[in-house]
Amino acid sequence: MIKNRHKEAGPGPRRLAVVILHYGRAELTARLRDQILETDPDWSDQVLVLDNHAPQPFDRAWKRLGQNLFWAGALEYALAALGQEGFSHVWFLNNDLIFASAPPHLGRAWARLARLEAALGPVGLYSPSALRNPYHPQMVQDPAMQYRTATLVDGIAPLLSLACVRDLGGLDLRGNPYGYGVDLFLALSAARAGWPVVVDHQVAVRHTYHSTARTVDGFMELAAAAEAAYLEKRLGPDYAARLEELKTDFADHPEIQPRAQAADSRASRTKART
Repeated sequence: MIKNRHKEAGPGPRRLAVVILHYGRAELTARLRDQILETDPDWSDQVLVLDNHAPQPFDRAWKRLGQNLFWAGALEYALAALGQEGFSHVWFLNNDLIFASAPPHLGRAWARLARLEAALGPVGLYSPSALRNPYHPQMVQDPAMQYRTATLVDGIAPLLSLACVRDLGGLDLRGNPYGYGVDLFLALSAARAGWPVVVDHQVAVRHTYHSTARTVDGFMELAAAAEAAYLEKRLGPDYAARLEELKTDFADHPEIQPRAQAADSRASRTKART
């Protein structure tokens, strides 16, 4: 596993914006927004719907884009706009998911991220686990564990540190605004740069994969071709085998231990072996 190096969180207070990306059915977006606001009403000013120029507009959107920027382009827009507004983190949620763990969903995840950062240092990319994931076993929840440090995280619900994205030189979507593969390379780049990449087993979502993408004729084939070219350019011709290997590069943790306590525990285990 890629070793994490301590990173600086960046100046200013920790502030989280939660962005629901709207495209497709407005009732899906409303379902997720309503679930969040019901359990986390104090977060209402920080829960924002980004309408990605959807054919069915969302009437309570924070912004409606002038064209469909697809997943990666919309994420790049949200990071830039919210960074200018002083947010330190952006949680970018697909509209076709629902939280499946105990509420309050935002307050609980934000507090757990603070605890994880006390243990690991500033986290570059945090994600809830998924009840099921047909593509990425490293994302599947293990309720017996607290969290998982990983190398790859998919893009259904990434919570990003803007300091991490800046450290990486921004979001790399050159040649691939659609987003398939951009999410994986972002997580891999963060891990390579020493930023912890974390999947939270105690915050989980249920996601319907490709529910919107399959409604657009030809999109899946177009996005798959762009993904293949994008990943081959960055990871080489054997990128598919490399990704399968990286999916298994993770470690599960049954406890969240502050750094000093974790260091003492490792020292004790080392002493016991000698």
